[in-house]
Amino acid sequence: MAHDSELELSDEKVVPSINQEKHSFFQRHLDNHPRMAQYNSQLQRFLKWIEVPTKEGEINTFLNNEDLKPVEVARQTWGWKNFVSFWIADSFNINTWEIAATGIQLGLTWWQVWLCVWIGYFFCGVFVVLSGRIGAIYHVSFPVAGRSTFGIFGSIWPVINRVVMACVWYGVQGWLGGQCIQVCLLAIWPSARHMKNGIPGSGTTTFEFLSYFLFWLFSLPFIYIRPHNLRHLFMVKAAIVPVAGISFLVWTCVKAHGIGPIMKQPATVHGSVMGWAFMTAIMNSLSNFATIIVNAPDFTRFAKEPNAIVLSQLIAVPTAFSLTSFIGIIVSSSATVLYDENIWNPLDVLHKFLEGNKSGSRAGVFFLGFAFAVAQLGTNIAANSLSAGTDMTALLPKYINIRRGGFICAGIALCICPWHLLSSSSNFTTYLSAYATFLSAIAGCSFSDYYLVRKGYIYVGDLYNASKGSTYMYRYGVNWRAFAAYFCGIAINVVGFADAVSDGGVNETARKMYQLNFFLGFLVSAISYYGFNWLSPVVGARETWSEDPNASAMYDEITTDELSQDSQSYDPEEWDRKIANDDPVKTTAIIS
Repeated sequence: MAHDSELELSDEKVVPSINQEKHSFFQRHLDNHPRMAQYNSQLQRFLKWIEVPTKEGEINTFLNNEDLKPVEVARQTWGWKNFVSFWIADSFNINTWEIAATGIQLGLTWWQVWLCVWIGYFFCGVFVVLSGRIGAIYHVSFPVAGRSTFGIFGSIWPVINRVVMACVWYGVQGWLGGQCIQVCLLAIWPSARHMKNGIPGSGTTTFEFLSYFLFWLFSLPFIYIRPHNLRHLFMVKAAIVPVAGISFLVWTCVKAHGIGPIMKQPATVHGSVMGWAFMTAIMNSLSNFATIIVNAPDFTRFAKEPNAIVLSQLIAVPTAFSLTSFIGIIVSSSATVLYDENIWNPLDVLHKFLEGNKSGSRAGVFFLGFAFAVAQLGTNIAANSLSAGTDMTALLPKYINIRRGGFICAGIALCICPWHLLSSSSNFTTYLSAYATFLSAIAGCSFSDYYLVRKGYIYVGDLYNASKGSTYMYRYGVNWRAFAAYFCGIAINVVGFADAVSDGGVNETARKMYQLNFFLGFLVSAISYYGFNWLSPVVGARETWSEDPNASAMYDEITTDELSQDSQSYDPEEWDRKIANDDPVKTTAIIS
């Protein structure tokens, strides 16, 4: 590994310029001014007050805190059953329920759409396993893992991308959760639909906002739960929502005396048109999953062992999401018989059930509405607040931990007024899905760096080291190869992206290429990154596969010992430099 180069100091006397002298004069004047000194003192006390609490002997830096360091063995609590329950819980949500609608509207039969869902989510499972392996091996989160690819400071860009998307999606999914609460309230008090609207002109009603605010409020305690303990929430959700889904299916089929016409509807497209409709239906699944593919290390880092994330996710992801989609298809088909219209949103079906105003129906609707609310809660916590909290931690580790980041995400989601986002533009949800173009380029670079360039070889110590000799400092903390490859992955899809969000009327070739946006963005960025590294190899590239599952445990053990010996004089940067450059024995123990 490269050592810090020695700097030769010139003996020449440096004469300060007039501007420098003026600056020094005014700075001294400001520092000596009583009121300015008071403001500085108050600011320092405030900053000290909002610092993330630390345990004795621990120190937060701009690269590290309790939530960013490798997960210690005591918190590696997720086994294969927890990952299965996680995906069962995550699969049952309104987006998955409706995902088959697009394929059927494109002219495919129900079984063709369902086959597309199976294929699409199988690829999702593969990508999640590949993306999450670095977390399962080295027990680091997505923001920390990104430092090896984009650089210590360059990794801030993909982190910001993920934070923005997580906050927006938290608001959108929270609004859908509020609609679930609305169904529950109507089941108890049917007259609530006539509640006076005290906020006219706001884009929503008092009743709708009350429902959203209640869901938002009920979500806050779950944000407080530590990530490694969230497995209990997912176990509970995995027990509740399948029962609710099957009950909904049976109830609708019994009311309709059958499964409805959609199950018998023939395909209306053929030939190449059917082929592209098939591909579009597959890509819808990947686009729906792009955000969680990118930040998979955020939850795989809690795995008890690396193999716990493999078969559990390869099987659970396609199975759970496909079965949820299947239930959605049959319920919607049966609802067509009952109401003579295609209704894909399950909450709209429940609203129809309430029109009879029978107490038995209201009880059933309440149970199903509550189950959907729990489903939305689990999805929002897992895919959005946890991701936002983890990623915000990397932006300001000294002042933000996962809990604070999650609460900040919830606050932002409330402030952006998600009902405006969903109602003001018909292209908004299209834009959110189209953003997979940018995320696929990030995923491609990360894949290429870990699997093709470094062969699984990560210097754990240098992920937290911003000194000049750090492996991941590159040039000024930015890996130009990653950003060049990232822009290549975006460029291949940028024309189609513009058409998707603005209907710009691009040529048919660009439109069809964009239908493969996730695959194209991923492959182009991955190949480009490998090519740039072939032209200009990075430090730490390997010729053979060199993963070390014990690296993070060794790092945590050594740093803990060092802190206990001399916690008062501990200098994080000096310690990182020591283990990365100056001590070959410890370096071998950590990164061999």
